[in-house]
Amino acid sequence: MLSEREKMAAGEWYRCMDEELDGLRENARRAVHQHTVMPPDERGSMAPLLRSLFGSVSDNAFIEAPFHCAYGFNIFLGEKAYLNAGCVILDSAPVHIGEGAMLGPGVHIYCAQHHKDVALRADGMEIAKPVMIGRDVWIGGGAIILPGVSIGDGAIVGAGSVVTKSVAPGVTVVGNPARAIGPAAL
Repeated sequence: MLSEREKMAAGEWYRCMDEELDGLRENARRAVHQHTVMPPDERGSMAPLLRSLFGSVSDNAFIEAPFHCAYGFNIFLGEKAYLNAGCVILDSAPVHIGEGAMLGPGVHIYCAQHHKDVALRADGMEIAKPVMIGRDVWIGGGAIILPGVSIGDGAIVGAGSVVTKSVAPGVTVVGNPARAIGPAAL
């Protein structure tokens, strides 16, 4: 029988209220706390605990404080990826942020989708879907990226947009729900 963590990793329905998952979230809380309270000249681009928690992170990726993540081990940051202050990544599934991607302040990325049945949702049932952000993507401040979304290379997501569907490479999307308004070069 699979543990709740194994079910989460396999993309199956799992109970998020689980002792092992609680412990992993506590590890992440300690790491983001260190990142938030460390003096910037000591922290550098990322606090040591946070860097060690991530699935992979390039040496020149940069995360402003404050920052929050659920687990950390599902986050993968490419070369020169930049996350501005207040970003939140609820990484119950893998989140890949490509080389040169820039996330504005307060961008939120969600991987968990809670069950629609009220009794199962109350029991903590959710499913995790990965989020992929390509190279040289620009996501404006306050945007929300929902579970299972991929954003193609060179795309732009306008500030405050809610991205419910995948975005093709080189396209600009805006609004709630986000919709294409043209190529990223506009």
